[in-house]
Amino acid sequence: MDNNTYRTIWISDLHLGSTQCQADVLLDFLKHNDSKKLYLVGDIIDFWALSKKTYWPRDHNTVIQKVLRKARHDTQIIYIPGNHDENVRDYNNYIFGDIVVKNSDMHTTSDGKQFLVVHGDEYDTIAKYHKWIAKLGSDGYDFLLEINRFLRIIRRWFGIQSHFSLAAFVKFKVKNLVQFISDYEDSIVSTLRDQGLDGVICGHIHHAEIKEIDGFLYINTGDFVESCTAIVEHFNGTLELIKWHKTESAIAHNKTLEVNIHR
Repeated sequence: MDNNTYRTIWISDLHLGSTQCQADVLLDFLKHNDSKKLYLVGDIIDFWALSKKTYWPRDHNTVIQKVLRKARHDTQIIYIPGNHDENVRDYNNYIFGDIVVKNSDMHTTSDGKQFLVVHGDEYDTIAKYHKWIAKLGSDGYDFLLEINRFLRIIRRWFGIQSHFSLAAFVKFKVKNLVQFISDYEDSIVSTLRDQGLDGVICGHIHHAEIKEIDGFLYINTGDFVESCTAIVEHFNGTLELIKWHKTESAIAHNKTLEVNIHR
């Protein structure tokens, strides 16, 4: 399979150090996709999970090595910490191994559109003001993902390759969680809409999306624990949401949504 080359790639919520990280799919994505600039949009290393249990398998280390290798080969990499790796925020504007740490950044697309790039927990009132509730919710979410990990093994054993996420299923069946996603999106848009920006690119809630809200483009990268999604910018400025699947027999690259921001 040939490599795809983009102007910019955004990925977030990798949760390295957690059993829920789909490192094999992530490695496959990094192998087959290159870019001039790569944004790591928070929750890259899950220090919450590591504080409870030391878990760092070989493929998690390989992910770090792969990213560092890209940085050495002229990919500009910007690491924007999230709430699960918030201790990295103390190193704003530091450079580690050719990777620049920034608590937020302003990205200008090739056609001149300006986007704030931020993890997004700053706009989540629960994560910001009620951290104990956020951590409790994170534990429940991790439990669903752990069950889902075993479901994936069973489905593969029966030869069922279709992607299914129990956590995503529950997320969109529980009314309060659906409302939380909507409130989160509205909070970001209402805060940033009047700042002269064209949009925001964020992560945090593990729900990939490209949509326009009142003339403001809201873009969420998704994650690599559940949906395995990323946002890419083509060289003409077009932004696209891609979902990456890896199967035992082949790599299936499924382009789920494309939005031209000139429209």
